[in-house]
Amino acid sequence: MVAKSFKINNFNSDLINQSTILIIDDNPTNLSVAANALEDKGFNVLIASDSLSGIKRAKFAHPDLILLDILMPEIDGFETCRRLKADEKTYNIPVIFMTALTESEHKVKGFEVGAVDYVTKPIQIEEVLARVNLHLQLYCLTQKLEQQVEERTIKLNRTLQELQESQLQLVKSEKMSSLGLLLAGITHEIKNPLGFISGNLEHTELAFQELIAYLKLYQETFPQPGKIIQEKAKEIELEYLLTDLPKMLISMKQGIAKIEEISRSMQTLSRADRNEKVTFNLHEGIDSTLMILKHRLKANEYRPDIKIIKNYGNIPQLLGFPGQLNQVFMNLIANAIDVFDEVNSELAKSDNFIIEISTEISLDSQEVMIKIQDNGHGMSEETKSQIFDHLFTTKAVGKGTGLGLAISRQIVEEKHQGKIFCESKIGQGTIFTIMLPIFHDNNSELND
Repeated sequence: MVAKSFKINNFNSDLINQSTILIIDDNPTNLSVAANALEDKGFNVLIASDSLSGIKRAKFAHPDLILLDILMPEIDGFETCRRLKADEKTYNIPVIFMTALTESEHKVKGFEVGAVDYVTKPIQIEEVLARVNLHLQLYCLTQKLEQQVEERTIKLNRTLQELQESQLQLVKSEKMSSLGLLLAGITHEIKNPLGFISGNLEHTELAFQELIAYLKLYQETFPQPGKIIQEKAKEIELEYLLTDLPKMLISMKQGIAKIEEISRSMQTLSRADRNEKVTFNLHEGIDSTLMILKHRLKANEYRPDIKIIKNYGNIPQLLGFPGQLNQVFMNLIANAIDVFDEVNSELAKSDNFIIEISTEISLDSQEVMIKIQDNGHGMSEETKSQIFDHLFTTKAVGKGTGLGLAISRQIVEEKHQGKIFCESKIGQGTIFTIMLPIFHDNNSELND
Protein backbone atom coordinates (compact mmCIF):
# COMPACT_ATOMS: atom_id res chain seq x y z
CA MET A 1 0.00 0.00 0.00
CA VAL A 2 1.42 3.35 -1.02
CA ALA A 3 1.29 5.94 1.73
CA LYS A 4 -0.35 9.21 0.86
CA SER A 5 2.09 12.10 0.53
CA PHE A 6 1.51 15.31 2.50
CA LYS A 7 2.90 18.72 1.63
CA ILE A 8 4.48 20.70 4.47
CA ASN A 9 4.11 24.32 3.55
CA ASN A 10 4.11 26.04 6.94
CA PHE A 11 5.59 25.05 10.25
CA ASN A 12 5.06 27.30 13.25
CA SER A 13 8.69 28.00 14.17
CA ASP A 14 7.84 28.99 17.77
CA LEU A 15 5.88 25.79 18.14
CA ILE A 16 8.77 23.70 16.79
CA ASN A 17 11.45 25.35 18.91
CA GLN A 18 9.50 24.66 22.07
CA SER A 19 8.25 21.14 21.24
CA THR A 20 9.72 17.84 22.35
CA ILE A 21 8.79 14.59 20.62
CA LEU A 22 9.33 11.14 22.14
CA ILE A 23 9.70 8.23 19.69
CA ILE A 24 9.15 4.71 21.09
CA ASP A 25 10.15 1.98 18.61
CA ASP A 26 12.16 -1.23 18.91
CA ASN A 27 13.47 -0.89 15.33
CA PRO A 28 16.71 1.14 15.25
CA THR A 29 16.25 2.03 11.58
CA ASN A 30 12.78 3.47 12.15
CA LEU A 31 14.07 5.37 15.20
CA SER A 32 16.94 6.85 13.22
CA VAL A 33 14.83 7.87 10.21
CA ALA A 34 12.08 9.50 12.25
CA ALA A 35 14.45 11.19 14.69
CA ASN A 36 16.66 12.66 11.94
CA ALA A 37 13.67 13.99 10.03
CA LEU A 38 12.17 15.67 13.09
CA GLU A 39 15.47 17.11 14.26
CA ASP A 40 16.05 18.54 10.77
CA LYS A 41 12.79 20.45 11.22
CA GLY A 42 13.96 21.85 14.57
CA PHE A 43 12.13 19.57 17.03
CA ASN A 44 13.72 18.32 20.25
CA VAL A 45 13.69 14.53 19.92
CA LEU A 46 13.86 11.83 22.61
CA ILE A 47 14.02 8.12 21.79
CA ALA A 48 13.23 4.85 23.57
CA SER A 49 13.73 1.36 22.17
CA ASP A 50 11.15 -0.41 24.37
CA SER A 51 7.85 0.37 26.04
CA LEU A 52 8.98 0.43 29.68
CA SER A 53 11.84 2.86 29.08
CA GLY A 54 9.50 4.91 26.88
CA ILE A 55 6.93 5.20 29.68
CA LYS A 56 9.65 6.25 32.15
CA ARG A 57 11.00 8.90 29.75
CA ALA A 58 7.48 10.22 29.18
CA LYS A 59 6.94 10.63 32.93
CA PHE A 60 10.31 12.29 33.43
CA ALA A 61 10.52 14.56 30.37
CA HIS A 62 6.79 15.07 29.72
CA PRO A 63 7.11 15.47 25.92
CA ASP A 64 4.60 17.40 23.83
CA LEU A 65 3.83 14.40 21.60
CA ILE A 66 4.67 10.68 21.40
CA LEU A 67 5.22 8.61 18.26
CA LEU A 68 4.55 5.01 19.34
CA ASP A 69 5.15 1.76 17.47
CA ILE A 70 2.44 -0.88 17.93
CA LEU A 71 4.32 -4.12 17.21
CA MET A 72 6.90 -4.37 20.00
CA PRO A 73 7.99 -7.37 22.13
CA GLU A 74 6.74 -7.92 25.69
CA ILE A 75 4.51 -4.83 25.90
CA ASP A 76 2.89 -3.78 22.65
CA GLY A 77 1.90 -0.24 21.70
CA PHE A 78 -1.74 -0.68 22.70
CA GLU A 79 -0.83 -1.60 26.30
CA THR A 80 1.81 1.12 26.39
CA CYS A 81 -0.78 3.69 25.37
CA ARG A 82 -3.21 2.41 28.02
CA ARG A 83 -0.56 2.86 30.71
CA LEU A 84 0.30 6.35 29.50
CA LYS A 85 -3.36 7.37 29.56
CA ALA A 86 -3.86 5.85 33.02
CA ASP A 87 -1.11 7.98 34.56
CA GLU A 88 -2.02 11.54 35.57
CA LYS A 89 1.48 12.71 34.58
CA THR A 90 1.17 11.52 30.97
CA TYR A 91 -2.54 11.07 30.25
CA ASN A 92 -2.88 14.31 28.26
CA ILE A 93 0.14 13.81 25.96
CA PRO A 94 -1.11 13.12 22.38
CA VAL A 95 -0.03 9.72 21.03
CA ILE A 96 0.34 8.92 17.30
CA PHE A 97 0.69 5.24 16.44
CA MET A 98 3.21 4.03 13.85
CA THR A 99 1.99 0.73 12.46
CA ALA A 100 2.21 -1.72 9.62
CA LEU A 101 -1.21 -3.03 10.66
CA THR A 102 -3.76 -1.82 8.18
CA GLU A 103 -6.87 -3.59 9.37
CA SER A 104 -9.70 -1.28 10.48
CA GLU A 105 -10.06 -3.12 13.80
CA HIS A 106 -6.47 -2.26 14.69
CA LYS A 107 -7.04 1.38 13.89
CA VAL A 108 -10.25 1.41 15.94
CA LYS A 109 -8.47 -0.29 18.83
CA GLY A 110 -5.77 2.37 18.69
CA PHE A 111 -8.32 5.14 19.04
CA GLU A 112 -10.10 3.24 21.83
CA VAL A 113 -6.95 3.10 23.98
CA GLY A 114 -6.39 6.86 23.56
CA ALA A 115 -4.34 7.51 20.41
CA VAL A 116 -5.14 10.68 18.46
CA ASP A 117 -3.88 9.49 15.05
CA TYR A 118 -1.72 6.93 13.24
CA VAL A 119 0.80 6.72 10.41
CA THR A 120 1.45 3.58 8.40
CA LYS A 121 4.76 1.83 7.91
CA PRO A 122 6.97 2.11 6.04
CA ILE A 123 6.67 5.69 7.22
CA GLN A 124 6.56 8.62 4.84
CA ILE A 125 8.47 11.53 6.38
CA GLU A 126 6.19 14.19 4.93
CA GLU A 127 3.15 12.39 6.35
CA VAL A 128 4.77 12.09 9.76
CA LEU A 129 5.75 15.75 9.80
CA ALA A 130 2.29 16.84 8.68
CA ARG A 131 0.50 14.81 11.35
CA VAL A 132 2.97 15.82 14.06
CA ASN A 133 2.57 19.49 13.20
CA LEU A 134 -1.22 19.19 13.13
CA HIS A 135 -1.49 17.48 16.50
CA LEU A 136 1.06 19.73 18.14
CA GLN A 137 -1.02 22.71 17.10
CA LEU A 138 -4.16 21.00 18.37
CA TYR A 139 -2.36 20.12 21.61
CA CYS A 140 -1.19 23.71 22.09
CA LEU A 141 -4.66 25.02 21.33
CA THR A 142 -6.15 22.53 23.81
CA GLN A 143 -3.64 23.50 26.50
CA LYS A 144 -4.32 27.18 25.86
CA LEU A 145 -8.06 26.58 25.99
CA GLU A 146 -7.75 24.58 29.22
CA GLN A 147 -5.66 27.36 30.72
CA GLN A 148 -8.23 29.96 29.68
CA VAL A 149 -11.02 27.80 31.10
CA GLU A 150 -9.08 27.38 34.35
CA GLU A 151 -8.38 31.11 34.58
CA ARG A 152 -12.00 31.90 33.77
CA THR A 153 -13.17 29.34 36.34
CA ILE A 154 -10.91 30.86 38.99
CA LYS A 155 -12.19 34.31 38.10
CA LEU A 156 -15.81 33.15 38.18
CA ASN A 157 -15.27 31.38 41.52
CA ARG A 158 -13.68 34.54 42.91
CA THR A 159 -16.57 36.63 41.59
CA LEU A 160 -19.07 34.14 43.01
CA GLN A 161 -17.34 34.22 46.39
CA GLU A 162 -17.36 38.03 46.39
CA LEU A 163 -21.02 37.99 45.39
CA GLN A 164 -21.87 35.51 48.15
CA GLU A 165 -19.96 37.60 50.69
CA SER A 166 -21.81 40.71 49.48
CA GLN A 167 -25.11 38.84 49.74
CA LEU A 168 -24.25 37.66 53.25
CA GLN A 169 -23.27 41.18 54.24
CA LEU A 170 -26.48 42.56 52.78
CA VAL A 171 -28.63 39.88 54.41
CA LYS A 172 -26.80 40.34 57.71
CA SER A 173 -27.28 44.10 57.56
CA GLU A 174 -30.91 43.72 56.58
CA LYS A 175 -31.52 41.14 59.32
CA MET A 176 -29.79 43.26 61.93
CA SER A 177 -31.60 46.36 60.72
CA SER A 178 -34.99 44.63 60.62
CA LEU A 179 -34.44 42.93 63.98
CA GLY A 180 -33.16 46.15 65.51
CA LEU A 181 -36.07 48.21 64.17
CA LEU A 182 -38.59 45.58 65.26
CA LEU A 183 -37.22 45.22 68.78
CA ALA A 184 -36.61 48.95 69.16
CA GLY A 185 -40.18 49.63 68.03
CA ILE A 186 -41.65 47.06 70.42
CA THR A 187 -39.47 48.32 73.26
CA HIS A 188 -40.58 51.90 72.61
CA GLU A 189 -44.25 50.91 72.46
CA ILE A 190 -43.96 48.89 75.68
CA LYS A 191 -42.00 51.51 77.60
CA ASN A 192 -44.68 54.16 78.03
CA PRO A 193 -47.65 51.94 79.04
CA LEU A 194 -45.29 49.85 81.16
CA GLY A 195 -44.17 52.95 83.03
CA PHE A 196 -47.79 54.04 83.40
CA ILE A 197 -48.90 50.66 84.79
CA SER A 198 -45.87 50.34 87.04
CA GLY A 199 -46.34 53.82 88.49
CA ASN A 200 -50.07 53.43 89.02
CA LEU A 201 -49.62 49.97 90.53
CA GLU A 202 -47.63 51.52 93.37
CA HIS A 203 -50.48 53.97 94.05
CA THR A 204 -53.04 51.18 93.66
CA GLU A 205 -51.26 49.09 96.27
CA LEU A 206 -51.26 52.00 98.71
CA ALA A 207 -54.95 52.67 97.99
CA PHE A 208 -55.88 49.02 98.57
CA GLN A 209 -53.92 48.97 101.82
CA GLU A 210 -55.87 52.02 103.02
CA LEU A 211 -59.21 50.50 101.92
CA ILE A 212 -58.39 47.26 103.71
CA ALA A 213 -57.43 49.18 106.85
CA TYR A 214 -60.68 51.14 106.56
CA LEU A 215 -62.76 47.95 106.22
CA LYS A 216 -61.07 46.36 109.21
CA LEU A 217 -61.68 49.51 111.27
CA TYR A 218 -65.31 49.45 110.18
CA GLN A 219 -65.64 45.79 111.20
CA GLU A 220 -64.09 46.50 114.59
CA THR A 221 -66.29 49.55 115.18
CA PHE A 222 -69.52 47.95 113.97
CA PRO A 223 -69.25 44.22 114.71
CA GLN A 224 -72.98 43.83 113.84
CA PRO A 225 -73.39 45.68 110.50
CA GLY A 226 -76.82 44.27 109.69
CA LYS A 227 -78.21 41.39 107.64
CA ILE A 228 -77.86 42.99 104.16
CA ILE A 229 -74.20 43.90 104.65
CA GLN A 230 -73.42 40.45 106.09
CA GLU A 231 -75.06 38.74 103.10
CA LYS A 232 -73.10 40.93 100.65
CA ALA A 233 -69.85 40.18 102.50
CA LYS A 234 -70.59 36.50 102.18
CA GLU A 235 -71.49 36.83 98.50
CA ILE A 236 -68.22 38.53 97.54
CA GLU A 237 -66.16 36.36 99.94
CA LEU A 238 -64.86 39.40 101.73
CA GLU A 239 -62.44 37.56 103.99
CA TYR A 240 -60.91 35.77 101.00
CA LEU A 241 -60.57 39.05 99.11
CA LEU A 242 -58.86 40.75 102.05
CA THR A 243 -56.36 37.88 102.25
CA ASP A 244 -55.82 37.32 98.52
CA LEU A 245 -55.78 40.87 97.20
CA PRO A 246 -52.26 41.69 98.51
CA LYS A 247 -50.99 38.47 96.89
CA MET A 248 -52.57 39.49 93.58
CA LEU A 249 -50.83 42.85 93.76
CA ILE A 250 -47.49 41.14 94.46
CA SER A 251 -48.01 38.86 91.39
CA MET A 252 -48.82 41.88 89.26
CA LYS A 253 -45.64 43.63 90.41
CA GLN A 254 -43.62 40.50 89.57
CA GLY A 255 -45.24 40.42 86.13
CA ILE A 256 -44.31 44.07 85.57
CA ALA A 257 -40.72 43.30 86.62
CA LYS A 258 -40.59 40.41 84.14
CA ILE A 259 -41.89 42.63 81.32
CA GLU A 260 -39.27 45.24 82.21
CA GLU A 261 -36.58 42.52 82.07
CA ILE A 262 -37.79 41.42 78.64
CA SER A 263 -37.86 45.04 77.51
CA ARG A 264 -34.27 45.54 78.65
CA SER A 265 -33.25 42.34 76.82
CA MET A 266 -34.90 43.57 73.63
CA GLN A 267 -33.18 46.91 74.05
CA THR A 268 -29.83 45.13 74.39
CA LEU A 269 -30.43 43.02 71.30
CA SER A 270 -31.70 45.96 69.27
CA ARG A 271 -28.64 48.05 70.04
CA ALA A 272 -27.27 49.23 66.71
CA ASP A 273 -23.57 48.71 66.18
CA ARG A 274 -21.46 51.70 65.30
CA ASN A 275 -18.75 51.66 62.65
CA GLU A 276 -16.07 51.25 65.31
CA LYS A 277 -15.84 48.53 67.94
CA VAL A 278 -17.05 49.17 71.49
CA THR A 279 -16.50 47.44 74.82
CA PHE A 280 -19.37 45.28 75.98
CA ASN A 281 -20.42 42.64 78.48
CA LEU A 282 -20.55 39.26 76.74
CA HIS A 283 -22.77 37.57 79.32
CA GLU A 284 -25.31 40.36 79.10
CA GLY A 285 -25.77 39.62 75.40
CA ILE A 286 -26.12 35.86 75.95
CA ASP A 287 -28.62 36.37 78.78
CA SER A 288 -30.66 38.77 76.67
CA THR A 289 -30.75 36.22 73.87
CA LEU A 290 -31.94 33.51 76.27
CA MET A 291 -34.64 35.84 77.57
CA ILE A 292 -35.98 36.45 74.06
CA LEU A 293 -35.92 32.70 73.32
CA LYS A 294 -37.36 31.68 76.69
CA HIS A 295 -40.79 30.87 75.29
CA ARG A 296 -39.23 28.33 72.91
CA LEU A 297 -37.53 26.51 75.79
CA LYS A 298 -40.83 25.53 77.38
CA ALA A 299 -42.28 22.04 76.96
CA ASN A 300 -44.64 21.36 74.07
CA GLU A 301 -46.65 18.39 72.86
CA TYR A 302 -43.54 16.77 71.36
CA ARG A 303 -40.89 17.28 74.04
CA PRO A 304 -40.25 18.32 77.65
CA ASP A 305 -38.68 21.60 78.79
CA ILE A 306 -35.23 22.36 77.44
CA LYS A 307 -32.90 22.93 80.38
CA ILE A 308 -30.33 25.72 80.14
CA ILE A 309 -27.07 25.26 82.05
CA LYS A 310 -24.81 28.31 82.29
CA ASN A 311 -21.18 28.00 83.30
CA TYR A 312 -19.89 31.54 83.07
CA GLY A 313 -16.27 32.31 83.81
CA ASN A 314 -14.83 35.63 84.94
CA ILE A 315 -13.95 37.28 81.66
CA PRO A 316 -13.13 40.91 80.87
CA GLN A 317 -15.16 43.34 78.86
CA LEU A 318 -14.62 42.57 75.17
CA LEU A 319 -14.08 44.91 72.26
CA GLY A 320 -16.28 44.32 69.23
CA PHE A 321 -19.70 44.68 67.69
CA PRO A 322 -22.11 43.38 70.35
CA GLY A 323 -25.22 43.61 68.19
CA GLN A 324 -23.69 41.31 65.58
CA LEU A 325 -22.37 38.85 68.17
CA ASN A 326 -25.83 38.70 69.74
CA GLN A 327 -27.07 37.60 66.32
CA VAL A 328 -24.51 34.77 66.39
CA PHE A 329 -25.73 33.62 69.82
CA MET A 330 -29.32 33.85 68.60
CA ASN A 331 -28.52 31.66 65.55
CA LEU A 332 -26.65 28.99 67.53
CA ILE A 333 -29.11 28.71 70.42
CA ALA A 334 -32.15 28.80 68.11
CA ASN A 335 -30.56 26.04 65.98
CA ALA A 336 -30.05 23.91 69.10
CA ILE A 337 -33.73 24.37 69.99
CA ASP A 338 -34.69 23.46 66.42
CA VAL A 339 -32.75 20.19 66.80
CA PHE A 340 -34.83 19.23 69.83
CA ASP A 341 -38.06 20.25 68.12
CA GLU A 342 -37.23 17.94 65.21
CA VAL A 343 -36.64 14.88 67.44
CA ASN A 344 -39.14 12.05 67.13
CA SER A 345 -41.98 12.73 69.57
CA GLU A 346 -41.94 9.23 71.07
CA LEU A 347 -38.24 9.51 71.93
CA ALA A 348 -38.67 13.06 73.21
CA LYS A 349 -40.91 11.96 76.10
CA SER A 350 -38.04 10.23 77.88
CA ASP A 351 -35.16 12.48 76.86
CA ASN A 352 -33.53 15.08 79.06
CA PHE A 353 -32.91 18.00 76.71
CA ILE A 354 -30.03 20.27 77.70
CA ILE A 355 -28.30 23.29 76.19
CA GLU A 356 -25.11 24.15 78.05
CA ILE A 357 -23.44 27.53 77.59
CA SER A 358 -19.98 28.09 79.02
CA THR A 359 -17.43 30.88 78.83
CA GLU A 360 -13.80 30.92 79.92
CA ILE A 361 -10.47 32.55 79.22
CA SER A 362 -7.90 30.52 77.26
CA LEU A 363 -4.76 29.31 79.02
CA ASP A 364 -2.65 32.03 77.42
CA SER A 365 -5.24 34.70 78.40
CA GLN A 366 -5.38 35.90 74.80
CA GLU A 367 -8.85 34.64 73.89
CA VAL A 368 -12.30 34.10 75.33
CA MET A 369 -13.85 30.73 74.53
CA ILE A 370 -17.65 30.43 74.28
CA LYS A 371 -19.15 26.96 73.98
CA ILE A 372 -22.79 26.27 73.11
CA GLN A 373 -23.44 22.56 73.48
CA ASP A 374 -26.58 20.45 73.07
CA ASN A 375 -27.24 16.77 73.72
CA GLY A 376 -29.31 16.34 70.56
CA HIS A 377 -28.94 13.69 67.87
CA GLY A 378 -25.74 15.18 66.41
CA MET A 379 -24.79 15.22 62.74
CA SER A 380 -22.78 13.21 60.23
CA GLU A 381 -19.28 14.19 59.04
CA GLU A 382 -20.71 15.04 55.62
CA THR A 383 -23.30 17.42 57.09
CA LYS A 384 -20.78 18.93 59.50
CA SER A 385 -18.41 19.73 56.62
CA GLN A 386 -21.09 21.84 54.92
CA ILE A 387 -22.90 23.65 57.74
CA PHE A 388 -21.02 26.93 57.25
CA ASP A 389 -21.53 26.87 53.47
CA HIS A 390 -23.62 29.57 51.84
CA LEU A 391 -27.29 28.45 51.45
CA PHE A 392 -26.71 24.98 52.97
CA THR A 393 -29.48 23.86 55.32
CA THR A 394 -30.80 20.57 56.69
CA LYS A 395 -34.15 22.08 57.59
CA ALA A 396 -37.38 21.55 55.68
CA VAL A 397 -38.35 23.93 52.89
CA GLY A 398 -39.54 27.21 54.35
CA LYS A 399 -37.89 26.62 57.74
CA GLY A 400 -34.29 27.52 56.99
CA THR A 401 -32.46 29.91 54.69
CA GLY A 402 -29.00 28.34 54.90
CA LEU A 403 -27.57 31.76 55.80
CA GLY A 404 -27.52 31.75 59.62
CA LEU A 405 -24.26 29.88 60.16
CA ALA A 406 -22.57 31.41 57.11
CA ILE A 407 -23.36 34.87 58.51
CA SER A 408 -22.24 33.76 61.98
CA ARG A 409 -18.86 32.67 60.65
CA GLN A 410 -18.44 35.95 58.79
CA ILE A 411 -19.25 37.93 61.95
CA VAL A 412 -16.86 35.92 64.14
CA GLU A 413 -13.94 35.48 61.75
CA GLU A 414 -14.02 38.60 59.56
CA LYS A 415 -15.52 41.22 61.88
CA HIS A 416 -13.88 40.02 65.12
CA GLN A 417 -10.76 38.13 63.91
CA GLY A 418 -11.99 35.14 65.88
CA LYS A 419 -12.67 31.48 65.12
CA ILE A 420 -15.80 29.35 65.08
CA PHE A 421 -15.86 25.59 64.66
CA CYS A 422 -18.13 22.66 65.29
CA GLU A 423 -17.74 19.24 66.89
CA SER A 424 -20.50 16.70 66.42
CA LYS A 425 -21.12 12.98 66.29
CA ILE A 426 -24.30 11.06 65.60
CA GLY A 427 -26.00 10.31 68.90
CA GLN A 428 -23.62 12.48 70.94
CA GLY A 429 -24.87 16.01 70.34
CA THR A 430 -23.13 19.07 68.95
CA ILE A 431 -20.71 21.67 70.31
CA PHE A 432 -20.16 25.05 68.68
CA THR A 433 -17.04 26.81 69.94
CA ILE A 434 -16.32 30.49 69.39
CA MET A 435 -12.90 31.98 70.11
CA LEU A 436 -12.75 35.77 70.40
CA PRO A 437 -9.50 37.70 70.91
CA ILE A 438 -9.09 39.77 74.08
CA PHE A 439 -7.83 43.29 73.61
CA HIS A 440 -6.32 43.96 77.02
CA ASP A 441 -7.35 47.12 78.82
CA ASN A 442 -6.16 47.87 82.36
CA ASN A 443 -9.52 49.49 83.10
CA SER A 444 -11.66 46.64 81.79
CA GLU A 445 -14.15 45.07 84.18
CA LEU A 446 -14.93 41.40 84.54
CA ASN A 447 -18.22 40.02 83.17
CA ASP A 448 -20.28 38.64 86.02
